[in-house]
Amino acid sequence: MTGSDGVDEKKRATLRRFAAVGAASPLTRFSESAAADTGESDARDAIVGYLSTTPGAHFSKVRDDLQLGTGETQHHLRRLEELDLVESYSDGDYKRFVPAARFDGFEKNALGYLRRATPRGMLVELLSNPDATASDLAAALEVSPPTVSKYAGELEEAGLLSREDGYAVERPETVLLLLVRYADSFGERAVTLARDADALIRYDG
Repeated sequence: MTGSDGVDEKKRATLRRFAAVGAASPLTRFSESAAADTGESDARDAIVGYLSTTPGAHFSKVRDDLQLGTGETQHHLRRLEELDLVESYSDGDYKRFVPAARFDGFEKNALGYLRRATPRGMLVELLSNPDATASDLAAALEVSPPTVSKYAGELEEAGLLSREDGYAVERPETVLLLLVRYADSFGERAVTLARDADALIRYDG
């Protein structure tokens, strides 16, 4: 359905929903002032809001989830980067985006892999069951053992997994915190993990 001004109503609702999140961000005043003269505030605030709830999203996901055009998305992301509101980083074939100055290198790596279904599933399973073997992971995720081995190698190279004595998540508290904080953007397994997170946190002393 298209409104009287030619803007698709579904797209408008999506932008407004994420713009409302963006409006709560301390960065919004910069986004709004930069876009006020051109009438682009809604789209930029929506991107800020979207990335605050879905950090590590790649370009196509930002574009598709916000129902923006390719050129429109490129334009707004480029401007937000120029304003130091958003930053991008390379992740293999992907260019991913996060709110600026919020995540360190390890967290960006983690977010990139948490945005991939199988690596995310492996990390979730290992946080829930640290003694899980490669066979256990393959069975839980309904993938082949070679698939688990492939991604385990990638996760190890990225500094997210140790394979010295079985499989162990590196900096598990950090990975768990990312999964809990952004659980809704990671799917059902992450939401379930978030509900049980208190029981997974270990305290020393």
